[in-house]
Amino acid sequence: MDTLEPLSAFFTAIEKDPRISITHIGIYAALLQFWKINHYTNPIQVFSYQIMDIAKISASATYHKCIRDLSAFGYIRYEPSFKRNQGSKVYFLF
Repeated sequence: MDTLEPLSAFFTAIEKDPRISITHIGIYAALLQFWKINHYTNPIQVFSYQIMDIAKISASATYHKCIRDLSAFGYIRYEPSFKRNQGSKVYFLF
């Protein structure tokens, strides 16, 4: 699989979606990077601080708003774990 294909498909999908901001794009790109680091497993299990670090986001409220938006808009499926020792699951929907 071409590693840029999911990112390219995402950019094509959001081209006419005014709801998507640069923060959403940064989080999605960070999720793709984390997915690559974890050998392309779907779903990935992540902690917010891991993605926030890659995406250079410092506010957890911003992260949670944007990741919920991405899920609600149909770009990913996000299943929060609400457990301190277990990461949330993120499914890619390509």
